[in-house]
Amino acid sequence: MYNVMLILRCPKIFFLMFSGHIDHSTKIMHVITWNRSFKNLPDHDDLNDNFEIDDRFDTHAAVLDRMLAWEKKLYDEVKAGELMKINYQKVTLLQKQKKRGVKLETLEKTKAAVSHLHTRYIVDMQSMDSTVSEINRLRDRQLFPKLVELVDGMAKMWSAMHRHHRNQFMIISGIRGFEIPPVPRERTDLHYNQTCELRDIVKEWHMQFEKLMDNQKAYIRALNAWLKLNLIPIESNIKEKVSSPPRLVDPPIKNLLHAWHDELERLPIELAKTAIKTFAEVISNIVHLQEEEVNLRRRCDETRRDLSRKRAQFEDWHQKYMERSLPYSKSTHVS
Repeated sequence: MYNVMLILRCPKIFFLMFSGHIDHSTKIMHVITWNRSFKNLPDHDDLNDNFEIDDRFDTHAAVLDRMLAWEKKLYDEVKAGELMKINYQKVTLLQKQKKRGVKLETLEKTKAAVSHLHTRYIVDMQSMDSTVSEINRLRDRQLFPKLVELVDGMAKMWSAMHRHHRNQFMIISGIRGFEIPPVPRERTDLHYNQTCELRDIVKEWHMQFEKLMDNQKAYIRALNAWLKLNLIPIESNIKEKVSSPPRLVDPPIKNLLHAWHDELERLPIELAKTAIKTFAEVISNIVHLQEEEVNLRRRCDETRRDLSRKRAQFEDWHQKYMERSLPYSKSTHVS
């Protein structure tokens, strides 16, 4: 369990830097853009600082955030590209103007506008290609290894848990062969509190197990949904040589996610949840019985104390009565 926590850890500085109202993906893109730019090389101190931050964020969560930042960048570029396509339809207008024989000045202005849009379109598509390539690089070289590491860590976690449970079962089975002194009939407050604590722990176990499996399934579904969109190539309806690079048909992450999803669906999760819930209900019934027993014991103690108090009062009264009666009996005897 500890290894899985280390894999999914988020350094404290990660939250400190990205807290507030500013979208942290913008901050990530600022660092990413700087690291990917080779036009102006920074000085040695700046280089060390930026690469140190990047290494510090090399966690599962950090990889997802970097991919989110690049996906947002791609979204903005695709949206701008769609607007560019609309404006690029001026090519059709130019062709119609040629047929109608418009003035040369108007024709030249339209040609200049179309040429400018054509250049911007090519530049935007090249930028989009770079963004797509970077997303694919993050997907295959960073996210995929992190997912493999997570699967391996969870497999070790469940294996260790199974080993501990098996050892506990063997210990319990061995204890049954020994002669155990009878359990005292009365349950103390300590016994009751310990049973309540066990009940709360088992309930928490059931809730956390349910959250773990539900969140794991939701995460895999989200990754599969994203991957389906990621594998759709970005196409252009304008006939140009510049186009988005072809995407891998079956990247390694696809087979991993499908296998992960299938294995989760085959697990007897509901059976395990029912067993834990039933165990919690049994302990809850024991708690109720012990609570009744403790309440009865307390009432018995109160009754016993009340009886002792009344006995003391009676004995005190009897003593005083005997002291008053003694002189009278002596005088009667003398007479």
